[in-house]
Amino acid sequence: MRAAPTILHLDMDAFYASAEQAAKPSLRGKPVVVGGLGPRGVVATASYEARRFGVHSAMPMAQARRLAPNAAYLVPRFALYRSVSDQVMELLGRLSPLVEPLSLDEAFVDLEAGGTADDTASALVIGTQLRGAIEAVTGLSGSVGLAGSKMLAKIASEEAKPDGILLIEPGTERELLAPMPVRTLPGVGPATADHLRRAGMTTVDDLAEAGEAELVRLLGKAHGASLHRMALGHDDRPVVAERDAKSVSVEDTFDMDLHDRVRVRTEVERLADRCVQRLRAADRSGRTVVLKVRRYDFSTLTRSETLRGPTDDPAVVREAAARLLESVDTTGGVRLLGVGVTGLADFTQEDLFAQAAERTAAEAPEAAGAAAESDGDGDAPADDGPEQESAEQLAARRWPAGHDVRHEVHGHGWVQGSGVGRVTVRFEEPESAPGRVRTFRIDDPELRPADPLPLVRNPADYSSWPASLPKSRSGAVPPGAESRP
Repeated sequence: MRAAPTILHLDMDAFYASAEQAAKPSLRGKPVVVGGLGPRGVVATASYEARRFGVHSAMPMAQARRLAPNAAYLVPRFALYRSVSDQVMELLGRLSPLVEPLSLDEAFVDLEAGGTADDTASALVIGTQLRGAIEAVTGLSGSVGLAGSKMLAKIASEEAKPDGILLIEPGTERELLAPMPVRTLPGVGPATADHLRRAGMTTVDDLAEAGEAELVRLLGKAHGASLHRMALGHDDRPVVAERDAKSVSVEDTFDMDLHDRVRVRTEVERLADRCVQRLRAADRSGRTVVLKVRRYDFSTLTRSETLRGPTDDPAVVREAAARLLESVDTTGGVRLLGVGVTGLADFTQEDLFAQAAERTAAEAPEAAGAAAESDGDGDAPADDGPEQESAEQLAARRWPAGHDVRHEVHGHGWVQGSGVGRVTVRFEEPESAPGRVRTFRIDDPELRPADPLPLVRNPADYSSWPASLPKSRSGAVPPGAESRP
């Protein structure tokens, strides 16, 4: 435990939804829900306006629509979120070499390791400066927690939400934690909390008073001992710099189970291509291809194939995923498919580029023979063709709600919705006034998908930050900053 609050935890406020509101002037101040929009979709993020209706992350989208029927429901735009996250992480990297990202919108920073703070006053100034820099560069707000440990810093940022900063003075941990529910502590999920509740423990103070021996008896040696230490406010976990990703993967859940084998294979190949795109964007290659299949009865199967060496060739990954699919029974229906690559490396083994062609050439005679056997009066089943997506499904895939478009005449806009052969677009940009709405045919030749626009057109230059950044916009710590003794 540190004697100074030099561990910082940043958590962006309702990140996906806030980014959408910043990009779409007409949605500012209104409820916005981001996630999968199909019958099986779930909420990824809800704006604070939507949370007032009871909508929250991981909620089924159908339930969210019942609670907030007038909210804007949008498909995630991960390209935008990653670009904003890169801007935020770059600012954090200026504070310290020890930055531990937990997700796109959340990270720990060791201010002491960066020499940017060594006591309460300097930590509070840096935290305030960071919030101002993030707003100036991205147009979004983030909440900051400062404490002598990671656990307390994260609790502080949660208490500071939304758009606030809270510093917890070292030495006050026990008093602060005592009345909090046991779910506040890391590692206490619903099952553990219910187990503790049945034992009469509902607050952190209850855990501290129970003693280590009792918690070990209830939860086991490792978990019980760790939980007792945290209940006393003890947490010596270090901030660990970003580790290399161990895998890259993509997956899709389908609105209706897929039964046609041809359609399933087509989706697997599409996912393989998306996986390779993400792999190349990270300048990596991978050695093992993994296929994930969740069937109609929620049973989940995974299959993997290790190649001769790392690759980022889409044909190789597609063919490997297709071979893995052949070993899976999908006749009952498939609700989810995923393709991933593990065993990552930062180089590609050249001879793998020939793998797909070699296998195709080797399998060609067998395929020709099979075709000859099934020709004529054989018993091969007739192929009725793959399942066809409806016009509405095709339109929703081409024009996802919330995604960017550009029209030759009207300029940049975003999709409000599509249906009955039409797509509705609102034409506006992040720094414009709320725009007008127009409707087009889904095959209008003048309308095409577009890349997201930056949320801030001309962000301030923070290349020399933190030294050049003023302590606050008014020269003093703003009212939102709080130090809790």
